[in-house]
Amino acid sequence: MQSAKERLRLAVRDVQDFPKDGVVFKDITPIIEDAQLFRLTVTVFADHYKRKNIEQIVAIDARGFLCGSALAYVLGTGISVVRKKGKLPYKTISTSYDLEYGFNTVEMHVDSIKKNQRVLVIDDVLATGGTAKAAISLVQQLGGHVVEAAFLMELEFLNGKEAIAPTPCYSIIKY
Repeated sequence: MQSAKERLRLAVRDVQDFPKDGVVFKDITPIIEDAQLFRLTVTVFADHYKRKNIEQIVAIDARGFLCGSALAYVLGTGISVVRKKGKLPYKTISTSYDLEYGFNTVEMHVDSIKKNQRVLVIDDVLATGGTAKAAISLVQQLGGHVVEAAFLMELEFLNGKEAIAPTPCYSIIKY
């Protein structure tokens, strides 16, 4: 019998030459489009976090919103969002991070996190770690305590875990 993690791993679709030639894109949409697999994903996350006293989930735009929202519902927490610059309507704090060619800026509302609140940061994929590191920085600027960063999938060869250290990291699927 396959483990839950193996079932999810087998559902990831490889897409050749996307977004550019030579890249094999790991596509998680077969997981989120399938009711049983999506439920399994949320269950695996919930089992991992149900005893960690998470008080707030911070989900990263946009696919982090999917698992983050479902997990917040199961754990009985609220959900705060990290979005690209200019997408949030209220007062924000922001941080920028490097991309391969240039940089990006993400923001959170100034009242998204309470001081000393126990926070889980979640996104779909951990690649180089830039976006996750930025989200962790925003939580810390607001006085929150990041318990862990969670990902449906981690591309270990890109060393994203090193970028977000010393924040602990949990990934369901690893490549």
